[in-house]
Amino acid sequence: MTRGMSGFLTRLIALIRKETRQMLRDRSNLMVGLLLPAALILLFGYGLSFDVRDAPVAVVLEDRSETARDTVAGLSGSPYLAPVAVPDMGRAVALLRAHTVDAIVRVPVDFTARKAGGEGRIQVLLNGYDATSAMTIGTYIDGAIQLSVLHDQDRMGPGMDSGSTLGLVQRVWFNAASISTWYLVPGLLVLVITLIGAFLTSLLIAREWERGTLESLFVTPVRPLELVMAKLAPYMVIGAIDVALCLASARFLFHVPIRGSLGVIIVSSLLYLSVSLMLGLLISGVTRNQFAASQMAMLASFMPATMLSGFVYDIRNMPTAIRAISLMLPATHFMDLIKGLFLAGTVWPLVFKSCGILLLYLVGLGFLTTRTLRKRLD
Repeated sequence: MTRGMSGFLTRLIALIRKETRQMLRDRSNLMVGLLLPAALILLFGYGLSFDVRDAPVAVVLEDRSETARDTVAGLSGSPYLAPVAVPDMGRAVALLRAHTVDAIVRVPVDFTARKAGGEGRIQVLLNGYDATSAMTIGTYIDGAIQLSVLHDQDRMGPGMDSGSTLGLVQRVWFNAASISTWYLVPGLLVLVITLIGAFLTSLLIAREWERGTLESLFVTPVRPLELVMAKLAPYMVIGAIDVALCLASARFLFHVPIRGSLGVIIVSSLLYLSVSLMLGLLISGVTRNQFAASQMAMLASFMPATMLSGFVYDIRNMPTAIRAISLMLPATHFMDLIKGLFLAGTVWPLVFKSCGILLLYLVGLGFLTTRTLRKRLD
């Protein structure tokens, strides 16, 4: 080995040792490089699924005869359905509008007589928020209901005809044409607000910490809350313009119906925008580093909002632990609300619940953010 090659290897080994020690001292890099892939594999591997299991179905028995009960008994035996007895159609429709149930199975009051005459009919109403899931649930309901026909034939004996037929009359509510953009575009509004909110403000305080300009504010009478509100104000204007752009695009470019109150949509969108902006400020204040803040904003806001908020995958099909994580995300509650406002109309219990949760997030994040801006130097 020549002297030049020996010197090259010596320098290279020394540099590798130096970089290795530096990497081991930087815990943030280690977490990103080792813990993050493991967390993403476990979180998304268990959480992301197109399967439908335990879909809640409201069962309305207007005919309370034994024949009617036997006909819908197959719903309880399906691992894909979770039937819930509901006393009347008014209550069932309210649950469907609030996205509490995915379907309604209605057995009409004259079902037994019509079934005996060979014209038995059952009405099935499907929640069209997610057209793909609606069709899948409709198939499961049809299969479970048709079990009653097979049981009738078994009781009559082989080769015998029960003499009755059973038909399902299916309708898809809120998205009768099963247009995918009606389902996706309201969700895109959530993703856009999440992205612009968290990323616009995630670098603000970190940039000032790196430049040393934040310390100069500590000698002024400015209070942390005032500083937070001042930093939010300009970006609220930008975010409001983006919200208006998204709403106009949804209505006039993609022709998504807006069945709920436009005022409620705007107010709830601005409330969620405030939560996203405040989350970005909190990340910026905690990390105090622009690169770390941008990475943290991606991991804490946009990626969970895309994968775990119900935008693509129904959170009710996720394992319990992943579902609990999803319910901790502000985007999950706003996603459910905005889809309901667009497609189902203004369901006030859902509005009050979701906006109340978002308001709690805003107050909590605001408190934590002001704590990161206390007038002290580390």
